[in-house]
Amino acid sequence: MHAGTPRDTGTPESTVTPESAGWTYSGLRVLTLGPGEEAALDTGDAETLVLPLAGSCSVTVGVPADGPAGTVATVTFELTGRRDVFSRVTDFAYAPRDARLRVSSRAGGRFALPSARCERRLPPRYGPAERVPVELRGAGRMARQVNNFCTPGAFEADRLIACEVLTPGGNWSSYPPHKHDEQTPDESVLEEIYYFEVADAPDGGPGMGYQRVYGSTDVLEEVRTGDTVLIPHGWHGPSMAVPGYDLYYLNVMAGPGERAWRICDDPAHAWVRDTWPGLPADPRLPMSSAAGPVPGEGTTPHTPRNAQKGQR
Repeated sequence: MHAGTPRDTGTPESTVTPESAGWTYSGLRVLTLGPGEEAALDTGDAETLVLPLAGSCSVTVGVPADGPAGTVATVTFELTGRRDVFSRVTDFAYAPRDARLRVSSRAGGRFALPSARCERRLPPRYGPAERVPVELRGAGRMARQVNNFCTPGAFEADRLIACEVLTPGGNWSSYPPHKHDEQTPDESVLEEIYYFEVADAPDGGPGMGYQRVYGSTDVLEEVRTGDTVLIPHGWHGPSMAVPGYDLYYLNVMAGPGERAWRICDDPAHAWVRDTWPGLPADPRLPMSSAAGPVPGEGTTPHTPRNAQKGQR
């Protein structure tokens, strides 16, 4: 996958590196572990998060320490995680650059590792689910939930910006379309990765959504669970949750300047924001909170709230 190919059809383990994307900072690895399995990696020159998508895990971070050459200090974080991305706001762990990272899971699961090349080495840290700011953005059919777990002001990092967006079926998010590819007082240069998961149909069939990117490229692509879309530049949005299928995406961003999320709306569609005060709230929001079910609390898969039995 590279910057000229915005969509990478989902695989059991997806990996985006700055080299594969054709840019400089942003990366993402989606790690699948079976019961009792573990994975180890070096963070290298990139700060890295461990974010449970489904399941719980232990995260051990080793960093260089004072003492004889080769001395390493380790810290372990136990992540409660969640049953799936629609069920709960999750906790997470932060590993700095130049660290050794080990992720293990007793019951198995799927874990996202967003990353960003950076200069400073910050200490390893735990991010509690209860401290993740949950924002309800938009209104009407443009309403969505944003979990700002690693955004400026919510969690300290050197370059990495990351958040989750939950969009109820039938709604549009990442709308109005916007961009962040110029360094101005009102805009930041940020390379962005969208990683998608889509709720299944009540019979277990796979769900789908759509993503629009335009400007220097022209893309309207179907997205399914495990798909990634790269946004090196240009307008992006809307992200479309088709009726009956709730949509989740993880945004991973980083760039060369100040760690700030400043965007510019497409002038042709910016007026849409002015309609939000006159639109009703979406009663399906918020879709999740830190109080939701964790792994082991039932096995019923997520069903879109507008597709419950007896509703049409």
